[in-house]
Amino acid sequence: MKTKLLIVMCLPLLVNAQTFSDKITRELKFEKTGLSNTLVLANINGSIKVQGYDGDKILIEAERTIKAKTDARLEQGKKEMQLQQIDRLDTLIVYVGGGCNHFGYRNNRKHNNGWSYRWDCNNGDCNSPYDYTFNFTVKVPSGINIEVSTVNDGNVTVENVKGRVKAENVNGAIKLSALAGQTYASTINGDVDVDYSRNPNQDSRYYSLNGDINALFVKGLAADVSFKSFNGDLYTNVQQMEGMPATIVKTKSDQGTNLKIGRNRYKIGSGGAVLDFETFNGDVIVKEKSN
Repeated sequence: MKTKLLIVMCLPLLVNAQTFSDKITRELKFEKTGLSNTLVLANINGSIKVQGYDGDKILIEAERTIKAKTDARLEQGKKEMQLQQIDRLDTLIVYVGGGCNHFGYRNNRKHNNGWSYRWDCNNGDCNSPYDYTFNFTVKVPSGINIEVSTVNDGNVTVENVKGRVKAENVNGAIKLSALAGQTYASTINGDVDVDYSRNPNQDSRYYSLNGDINALFVKGLAADVSFKSFNGDLYTNVQQMEGMPATIVKTKSDQGTNLKIGRNRYKIGSGGAVLDFETFNGDVIVKEKSN
């Protein structure tokens, strides 16, 4: 029997709330153009939809909704919860700021370094007297790299982006389509669906704790596949697929040498980039398109 883990932020539940909604728009361009151009979009509550197009501008539309029990609290939420941005020359960073959301660049030994939020729910400034959501619709030049993330109340959708894609969610699904580059997709409670217009030639990773992973590749896939699941299985329609030796990690301790067997590994076709799939309560489906 599969179990579900629900992760929520420490936000109050508001009953009979007053509501304010508006739209925030931004039109952005990179100061320096090149292959390293990256849009980082960090959300907390709400969805993100990104579509690549042939233009050279980043067009952002955010539907902001604030709910509170009193006019004063509603005005506080309208004032505090704003769309903020950082210009790093070849990288543009857009995030939901205000309240107890502390956003910045972090060095993390356990995870990759990068731009992210920090919350201290034991700190009094985290007890916001209002609720808020931002639902994003974004158009980007199709050749750039993107890093998008949200936490609650929405899915992450990316379409027609040819550069590197990093998509993260916690309580929601991830759907990526018409991709052509290196991919990192991770969520806790939701499915991960990925569809490629060109198979990735760089190592990519796909993760869901409580959800299935469905990956659809162009026919003729050549890759090394790594698979790990506690309560799930791997399914595929790929014919030219063979097992590879398991990896063994050795570590030293006072008791001697510890041996840890790595995840299942397979070679598809002639092999190539490592496609790393991991779930806990979910299946992985790796398929080639028929044409």
